[in-house]
Amino acid sequence: MNPTLRPARPEDADVCGEICYEAFKAIAEQHNFPPDFPSPEAGVDLLRMLLAHPEFYAVVAEADGRILGSNFLDERSTIAGLGPITVSPTLQNSGVGRRLMQALLDRAAERRFAGVRLVQAGYHNRSLSLYAKLGFSIREPLALMQGAAVPAVLPGYAVRAATESDLAACNRVCRLVHGHDRGGELRDAIRQGTATVVEHDGRITGYATAIGFFAHAVGQSNAELKALIGAAPVYLGSGFLVPTRNTALFRWCLDHDLRMVQSMTLMTTGLYNEPAGACLPSVLY
Repeated sequence: MNPTLRPARPEDADVCGEICYEAFKAIAEQHNFPPDFPSPEAGVDLLRMLLAHPEFYAVVAEADGRILGSNFLDERSTIAGLGPITVSPTLQNSGVGRRLMQALLDRAAERRFAGVRLVQAGYHNRSLSLYAKLGFSIREPLALMQGAAVPAVLPGYAVRAATESDLAACNRVCRLVHGHDRGGELRDAIRQGTATVVEHDGRITGYATAIGFFAHAVGQSNAELKALIGAAPVYLGSGFLVPTRNTALFRWCLDHDLRMVQSMTLMTTGLYNEPAGACLPSVLY
């Protein structure tokens, strides 16, 4: 098979979304894990949203007029986020995934992103090996946490809705923790009404775009993240990701009846700094 690659179009959402659902479902069930998406419609809705966003770039692989898979690049910030990448379950291990990955790594290099990051399912040995071959380094083991919202309040850490006037302060916190900001994602979350900030000693010391699978959070310490998690009325999507090397935060989640449902792995190319604070990655990074 010699598929061709082309930029994805909004009208590809139905086919790509169906493939996305089936691909994630197939690999999860092979390892006795629940599917990432509850239905084909959920996959279609996600990809329709990404294809409509002007700062996501996507490619599809096709042969004989049939779409075989797709891949996405989040171009909203200094660091590009890669995924979701999916290939039809009937074409696994055919080389299509490698070509989709390489195409977007080439795109990121052309656009001079400081780095590219992704999160992969810990049980999927083949994807871990492929990404390592393509130049990604393993940085952080993650735990996907699920459960009922934790109604925790931390004295001295006040959480409120974020506004656009908070962007500069939030970006400063992110640069302090990571060495770069994620302002594009934060701006989207503020406009969608999901972003929150935490204030301590009269200043913003942490924020969350939401608490959920596609959201991220940063704080100067674990206290900020506990306050943000505790203020969230619900965890969006499949749950939220906690770096398991942050033993204190991971244990706090377990002590509050949240359960770990699977391991995942943060992988990076290019710019990467060990976090100088606390963070919750998104499924993109």
